[in-house]
Amino acid sequence: MKITDIHTHGIGGFDTRTTSEDNILHIAEIHGSHGVSEIIPTVYPSSINAMRNNMLAIKKAMEIQGPEVRGQGSAAKIIGIHLEGPFLNPLKCGALDAGSFLKPDKDSLKKLIEGFDDVVKIITIAPELEGAVNVIKNISDSGIIASMGHSDASYPEAEAGFHAGARGITHIFNAMRGIHHREPGIAGFGLMNKEIYIEVIADPFHLDAKIIDLIFSVKNPERIIIVSDTVNASEVTPAARGIRNEDNKLLGGSVSIKESAERLIRMSSDKKEIVLKAISENPERYLKIFKD
Repeated sequence: MKITDIHTHGIGGFDTRTTSEDNILHIAEIHGSHGVSEIIPTVYPSSINAMRNNMLAIKKAMEIQGPEVRGQGSAAKIIGIHLEGPFLNPLKCGALDAGSFLKPDKDSLKKLIEGFDDVVKIITIAPELEGAVNVIKNISDSGIIASMGHSDASYPEAEAGFHAGARGITHIFNAMRGIHHREPGIAGFGLMNKEIYIEVIADPFHLDAKIIDLIFSVKNPERIIIVSDTVNASEVTPAARGIRNEDNKLLGGSVSIKESAERLIRMSSDKKEIVLKAISENPERYLKIFKD
């Protein structure tokens, strides 16, 4: 079974804040050693120049791997880039640097992805920001998946993003407006819309077990994607408190998606088929949205 992680910033002391393709190759090797077949390294929001330098390191790593790497042996195959920002809402920055966020506009998008159009697969954007709906349309028209996240969007604002072309929601419930009984918000939209894909960080820290049960009970099972969201401090063995900073904010995931899936299956064996699809068939289908 091919296992694909579409959201990882790093692992084992290495991350995507780098200009070194060797660091990216180490990330692929460590994920591969934990049973992951393919990864999409995820770039943190920063200045456009810094993000482009990070993207260049990933692109070079992809070229070094070449077509012969098939996610077998010790290394996961690097299949593209996920840009988590910079068009995000400072109100929902989570552990990201809100000072690096930019107002969405077509020119900034062009400067960001020019020359990388062939390798950028996903861009996370907050749909409620001024100009975001048009940028989502630009992203989608470029054949790149727009995923809504780090967002304070209401249900109608998330729906507007979907109608503009957004097809994913980044790590649902985390760094976004939650569900309120009078305003379901972007999280409610993600659960209730049958077509949009949702990322789920299924380690022991990002979502309560009952919320994970809710997701798997309510959401269209073909649209759930388990992601690791690991960072350089992640060792793929969960620390007692998760990976946190000095302010006790979660910095990222603590286990690989294979280990997340195994944990969920131990918790509820009747969900085994759905969980396995969430790390294999579902991400594969998601990444083919604009190819079909």
